[in-house]
Amino acid sequence: MNMVRKFFICICALMAASSIQAQQISFSSEKIWDNGMHNAFTSIEKFRGEYYITFREGETHIFDSKGNAEGKIRILHSKDGVKWEALPAIGKAGYDLRDPKFSITPDGRLMVIIGGSIYRNKELVGSQPHVMFSSDGRTFTDPQPVNVDPNYRTERDWLWRVTWHNGVGYSVSYGRTEKGQTPLYLYSTTDGINYKHIQSFNIDNFPNEATIRFLEDGRMAIMIRREQGDRECVWGASPAPYTEWEWKKMGTFLGGPDFIVLDDEHIVAGGRTLLGHDARTSLFLGTKDGKFNQTLILPSGGDTSYPGFVVVGDELWVSYYSMHNSKNASIHLAKIPLSVFGK
Repeated sequence: MNMVRKFFICICALMAASSIQAQQISFSSEKIWDNGMHNAFTSIEKFRGEYYITFREGETHIFDSKGNAEGKIRILHSKDGVKWEALPAIGKAGYDLRDPKFSITPDGRLMVIIGGSIYRNKELVGSQPHVMFSSDGRTFTDPQPVNVDPNYRTERDWLWRVTWHNGVGYSVSYGRTEKGQTPLYLYSTTDGINYKHIQSFNIDNFPNEATIRFLEDGRMAIMIRREQGDRECVWGASPAPYTEWEWKKMGTFLGGPDFIVLDDEHIVAGGRTLLGHDARTSLFLGTKDGKFNQTLILPSGGDTSYPGFVVVGDELWVSYYSMHNSKNASIHLAKIPLSVFGK
């Protein structure tokens, strides 16, 4: 595949504590995967000295030409972040595997948590999260169902991302009950397979995709997408044992939200924002108090978003997908100087 590196100059507003500065920013964004399929929902990780990006691969956002929803998981690896090689796509009959998210387990394995949607006659009838593991980054276990606390199981559970901290993995699950309720639960795991309920959240307007990270002061922070009402993403933080939460709205919609904590005063978040009738993948600079301001719009458009973050030297690497220069959604990697974010 011929992959062309493109460089962009963007004008953006950097929101300081007491002033707004206009700044010209130079960074790179490269299309690293475009095989004519719909490639979407990324995650990036550094593992055993190499870089890995994973995403869902399918004919379209959901259904193929035969009306089936059986998306597969694709994993790319690279030693230098320039030349990328693909592993064979991983699928499971009867499941639309979606939104793969990397993490590294306490015993040093690369883990992928995956949503598993079940469709019948183009109708979503259930969801079963799956997980797979690799010790070498080349061979992965078959996707296996995870086990969530049976007292909180719903028809459509989705463990959207797992974050490890002090030997314990944490994830927020969203689901839907027979009565149409959309509960949101905080879970913990020690093996990536079995999940114990910690806390139930009472958040309105259809909360769903959520990312957990940990602040320098030890608190857990969660960023949650909301799909109805004002649709503003919400930010919450709590000290251990993560049962006393303070929540605030972020002032923007974010689809596929992720964030990385550079330090308590430099937190970079990203996701899909709606600009007029179009969508963009945008980055926001914030603090531990949950105050975020849009900093950068990545080259993107159409069906786009679901960024992943990793710091490499003095750059922030951002994986994401977009349709702005492809007939189908393709995978992109932006490399942005940390100085853009005040680091």
